[in-house]
Amino acid sequence: MHGMHSSLKISVNQHEENAMIGRSIRVQGVVQGVGFRPFIANLATKHQLKGQVWNDGLGVKIHVWGKAQVLETFTREITTLAPPLSIVQSVQSKALLDANMPNNFKIVLSTAGENATGVAADAATCADCLAEVLDANNRRYAYPFTNCTHCGPRLSIIQAIPYDRKHTSMSDFKMCETCQQEYDEPQDRRFHAQPNACSVCGPNLSIMDQHGKAVDTEDAIALAADWINGGKIVAIKGLGGIHLACDASNESAVARLRKRKQRYHKPFALMGRDIPQIQQYVHVSNQEKTLLQSVQAPVVLLECLEKNDGFQIAKSVAPAQQTLGFMLPYTPLHHLLMAHLDQPIVLTSGNVSDEPQCIENSETKLRLHDITDGYLLHNREIVNRLDDSVVRIVSGESRLLRRARGYAPGSMVLPQGFEQVDGVIGLGGELKNTFCLIHHGKAVVSQHMGDLEHAQVFDDYRRNLDLYYNLYAFKPQHIAVDKHPNYLSTQWGEALAAQEKCKLTHVQHHHAHIASCMAEHGLPLGSRVLGIVLDGLGMGLDNELWGGEFLLASYPSFERVGSIQQAAMLGGSKAMHEPWRNTYAQLHGVGWQDISTQFAELDVIQMLNQKDVRNLDVMLKKGLNSPLASSAGRLFDAVAAALGICAESVSFEGQAAMALEVAASQVFQSENQRPYPVEVENMEGIPTLMWRSMWLHLLSDLKNGVSRNKIAARFHQTLIQAISKLATDLAKQHHMKQVVLSGGVFQNKLLFEGVAQHLTQHGLTVLVAKDYPLNDGGLSLGQAVVSAAQSMQYHIV
Repeated sequence: MHGMHSSLKISVNQHEENAMIGRSIRVQGVVQGVGFRPFIANLATKHQLKGQVWNDGLGVKIHVWGKAQVLETFTREITTLAPPLSIVQSVQSKALLDANMPNNFKIVLSTAGENATGVAADAATCADCLAEVLDANNRRYAYPFTNCTHCGPRLSIIQAIPYDRKHTSMSDFKMCETCQQEYDEPQDRRFHAQPNACSVCGPNLSIMDQHGKAVDTEDAIALAADWINGGKIVAIKGLGGIHLACDASNESAVARLRKRKQRYHKPFALMGRDIPQIQQYVHVSNQEKTLLQSVQAPVVLLECLEKNDGFQIAKSVAPAQQTLGFMLPYTPLHHLLMAHLDQPIVLTSGNVSDEPQCIENSETKLRLHDITDGYLLHNREIVNRLDDSVVRIVSGESRLLRRARGYAPGSMVLPQGFEQVDGVIGLGGELKNTFCLIHHGKAVVSQHMGDLEHAQVFDDYRRNLDLYYNLYAFKPQHIAVDKHPNYLSTQWGEALAAQEKCKLTHVQHHHAHIASCMAEHGLPLGSRVLGIVLDGLGMGLDNELWGGEFLLASYPSFERVGSIQQAAMLGGSKAMHEPWRNTYAQLHGVGWQDISTQFAELDVIQMLNQKDVRNLDVMLKKGLNSPLASSAGRLFDAVAAALGICAESVSFEGQAAMALEVAASQVFQSENQRPYPVEVENMEGIPTLMWRSMWLHLLSDLKNGVSRNKIAARFHQTLIQAISKLATDLAKQHHMKQVVLSGGVFQNKLLFEGVAQHLTQHGLTVLVAKDYPLNDGGLSLGQAVVSAAQSMQYHIV
C-alpha cells in the first residue's frame, strides 16, 4: 500500500512539473528606485517565464507563470542575485488563482496604496557611470549628473512613494528621446532609472562670483578648481546639500574658512581624489579602503601618518587631532572637480556653525555670502537635506558615528517578538537628533539632523517628520520621548500625543541607549543584559542627572545597579562649555582647602584661585544652579582642564575629551600605565566608583613633573580598570553573560577597546552599536523599541 502511494505521488509531481502554474510573489525591503523591476523582468526572461511586475505601496509585486521547478529557482534568485542597492527583507509566494496568463513578461505601471516599502539611500557613482563620464567618445562625457539604477540620488530627491520620476525633483526635467529609449529598454542599465538624464535634457551647472553674479565660462568645474587652487572658498552644491570647499593644504584658506564659518576647533572633513592620494597623509587599511570605496562613500576617520614626506594638510583642518576624516568623490561632479586638483580639499557643510546645511540656491546666496568667494551650483532641487555620514573602524568593526547620506533611511527588521509592532515613533534627544518610525515590524531611523536647540534645525526636524509620515503613510499610535522635560523633542512629542490622541511614553535616556544596541544585535523580546552607558548627561529617575551608569536592562524595563560619583555642574549648562568648572567641582568634593594648600604651586590650582571661588562655594553650599550629575563626560572635562587642556572653554561637545584621548594615546601603548586607585562605595544602595584617591594621586603626579601625556594615559587606564572591575562583579552577581557598551563617551577608542578587551577576557559577550550611532544619534531607535515593548507588556498583563 505504501509503495502505491509513493508511485502515485511521483506521477502527480511529474504532471505538476510540466504544468504551467501561477505564483503571486510579494518582495519587501529596499526594492524601489534600485532597478528591481528591470532586474525581475530580465530574470523572468532568462527563465522564459510569463507575467508582470509592478511597484506598489508595500514594495514589489510579481505575478508569474511557469513550471514549478523553474519558479522555485526564480524565487530563490530574487534574493541571491538582487541588484546592488537593494535590500531584500522578505519574499512571500502563494498560488495565483483567477488570473489570465499573459504571453510575455513586462513591467506594468505602479499602483499607490499603503506605504510600507523602503526608500533607498543615495549611492555613490558606480564604475560603469564613471567610465562613461571619463570617456571622451561617450555622450555623457564630463556630464556631472550621470547616474543609473545602480547609483545616484534617491532619498535626496524623493517627494512621495511609489518611487517614480513624477514623485522626485527630476520631474522638472523631461527626458530627451535617447534617454527615454534607455529608460524603456529592459536590457539597458538605465531601464526605469528615475533620475536618468544627460546634458541635452537634464540638470546643468552654473558658476557665480561672490556677489552671486553669473560668470561666463565653457568649463564651470575647471574654473571652480582654479579658484580653490588660488586659495578661494567655493560653495559647491552636491547630492544632499551645499558644501564649502577650499584647498586643504592652504593654511590661510582653511583658517579663513574657520573664522568665516564660526567653527573654531571642530575638525573639517576632507575629500581626496583617490586612495593613493589619501595614503600620502593617513594610514588606510584594507577594511578602511573598502569603506571609502563603498556605495555609501562615508567620511572615514583615519590615523595620521607619523611622517608624510612633505605632503602637508593645513594644521587648522583638525587642530590637536591624530585622525583626519577623508571621503572619496561620490558624484560625477566631485570626480570631475578632483581631477583638476593635485591635493585634497576641505569639504564641510555649507552653513554657519550649528545651523542646518543650505540646500536651496537662493538660500545659499543669502546665508553664505559672508563665507564664500564663489558658487558652483546646479538646478536639480535637493528635496531632503543629507549630511555626510561618518564612520570609524574600532576593534576591527566599522562603527557609524553619524548616519546620514548613503545609509539613511535604510530600515532594520526588528527582533523576534516585535514582528507585529506598528505605528510607534521615537522622537530622539536634543543633540545629534534623529527620529525612528516602527512600521510593520521594521525600524526606520531618519538621517542625522543635528542639535534641536538651534531653531533652524528644529524647523528641519519637523519638516522631515512630515516627509517620513507621507513616505511611509505613517500614523502614530505610540509616541516615545526622552525623560528630560526641557528637550524640544520631548515637548514636541507631548504636544503631538495630545493632538493625535496617542499613547505617550517617557523613556529614560540610558535605557534607550541600551535598548537601541539590543535591537540592532537582534536580541529577542525577552532578553536581559548588563548595560554600561557613559555619556554627558541624561535625565535619570527623580529628576537626577545621570551620565555614568550600570543598568540591568530588558526592553520594557531596567534597574540601576551601579554608577560613578556625582559632581556639581557649576553654573548648570555653563559647565558643558567651561571645563574648569568641572575641575573645581571635583576638587571641592575632595576637599578644596587642603588641596589648594598642598598643591598651591600647580597651574591648575592657581588658575582656579583666580576664579570667584567664594561665589562658587556659596552656589555649592546652597545648591544654586549647580545640579549634581554622575556624568562621565564632565569627568573627562575636569581631568582635561586639570592638565591645562581646553581649561577655559570648548567650542564643540567632546572637544576636551578628544584632546585628552590624543594626549593619552601618545604613550598609551608604549608603556604599561599603572591605574590610579579608585574606591567603590555604596551610595543609596548601589556600588559607586569614587574619584577622591585618583585626584590626589593625579595632582601628586603633576607636582612631581610627570608628563601630561602620561597622566592622561594613567587616567584612561584608571577608567578602563575601574569600569571593567565593577562590570565583571555586577555581571557575576546578577548572572549576566551579555554586556552592552553605549553612550558618546565610548567613542573614545582607548576607553572602548580597553573595557571591551577586559570584559571579553572575563568570558562576557560585549555588544556595541555598529550600524546606528552609540551617541545620541541612536537614541530614537531605543526609545521606539522600549515604547513598543512596554505597550506589548501592558497587553500581556
